[in-house]
Amino acid sequence: MIKSILAIPYAKRITRQIYKWADNPVKTQKKVLRNLISDAKKTAFGKDHQFSKIKNYEDFKANVPIRDYEALKPYVDRVVAGESDVLWKGKPLYFGKTSGTTSGTKYIPITKESIPMQIKGARNAILMYINRKKNAAFVNGKMIFLQGSPELTEKNGIKIGRLSGISAHYVPKYLQNNRLPSYKTNCIEDWETKVEKVIDETVNEDLRLIGGIPSWVQMYFERLVERTGKKVGEIFPNFQVFVYGGVNYEPYRKKFEELIGRKVDSVELYPASEGFISFQDTDEIGMLLTLNAGIFYEFIPADEFFDETPTRISIADVKLGVNYVIILNTNAGLWGYNIGDTIEFISLKPHRIIVTGRIKHFISAFGEHVISKEVEEAMQLTTKSINASVTEYTVAPKIDVEGELPYHEWFVEFENDPKDLNAFSLKLDEYLQQQNSYYFDLIQGKVLQPLKVTKIEKSGFHKYMKSKGKLGGQNKIPRLSNDRKIADELLNFKVK
Repeated sequence: MIKSILAIPYAKRITRQIYKWADNPVKTQKKVLRNLISDAKKTAFGKDHQFSKIKNYEDFKANVPIRDYEALKPYVDRVVAGESDVLWKGKPLYFGKTSGTTSGTKYIPITKESIPMQIKGARNAILMYINRKKNAAFVNGKMIFLQGSPELTEKNGIKIGRLSGISAHYVPKYLQNNRLPSYKTNCIEDWETKVEKVIDETVNEDLRLIGGIPSWVQMYFERLVERTGKKVGEIFPNFQVFVYGGVNYEPYRKKFEELIGRKVDSVELYPASEGFISFQDTDEIGMLLTLNAGIFYEFIPADEFFDETPTRISIADVKLGVNYVIILNTNAGLWGYNIGDTIEFISLKPHRIIVTGRIKHFISAFGEHVISKEVEEAMQLTTKSINASVTEYTVAPKIDVEGELPYHEWFVEFENDPKDLNAFSLKLDEYLQQQNSYYFDLIQGKVLQPLKVTKIEKSGFHKYMKSKGKLGGQNKIPRLSNDRKIADELLNFKVK
């Protein structure tokens, strides 16, 4: 009880501190850049890029090119080999291990300066939620985060693991007794086995906060309902807030409310191994960009990204409604780093963003440049207007079609099938045309025919992810691809 009473004034104080820097974005970011350059000027990277001569952002741009992991890899390889003072002073504490599409396994450095920012970011999101609601009752109950294994390996004195597993070692002492599942259960690698053990440990507990990637939390909820015959909200009557990140929650919200049996609050986070980027600070859509957390941000308009000399700007020059590739410079030693995500500002006072997709996850086989945000919006509007619900979906172009026009193929696993699949497809296409003017022109100009829906069998996406060894944890299926790699394999799971 005492924790929840103390949490409210503390949340109010932290909220005031957060808006202080949020209200001074340019000044805050200039200070971050100055500190980053000062701290890294004696590193190998700092010497190679003349950090000692950098006086302002223009100098920085002139000296530090934009890189992805592949281009930064020669430096990272030196850090992995055990060398000090390469990208950042000293050695990192950890490597966040992630899967790259072109680079195989990626080793993202996490330093003693950057890990506290990860923990602080998640803490701030929860405290701002408490401040909004003036209610911290959930801190008196149990909480669960469905995450990767906290077991870490080691290489040249540096521990290696998934970000969520590394973060599990930093849960504050005052929350340790509230936290589930047990360490032993968290270490189970096989996702289906892990979910069953998590249910064993949680089904009779007073869960009040649940966190994780929506698709995997949904699987946990479905199994809970199957096992008990009760709604999740009945099993956990005090369940108050769902904390999530990694994917858009909106496509899952309706299904979650069905499984829970009522509405619960949600808080969105945008954590990455590369840094804690933003968190939801209001009850409205959008996340506050963390401008004082050891990351200096740059932005490139997505439609210029593949140009030879794209526009490259700081927070001072961003505009509303532009799809930007987000670039990070961090206190873990990532410089001019393209994380691969695209964002859009929906507010400039303070700076709030939504994640619109991945710069590599788009369809532009015919110049339409359809992005994740447009696909998700079209699906959301369609399921609202036609009585159907969807478990999972992804989209790919179908180019070589004999005797007919090419089209976008949507692979959809339905929770509740629409009465008329053709009507559903036409409505989906109509909404996508409304979202994307290029797509509209291609349909109207008879370059493309309207999209087609291929139905995937129940649990088909789970089976596909399992076949790839990517079931659970932080893994998620891309909403769309510009090729047929995923699409052609999903055909193995289509409804016959």
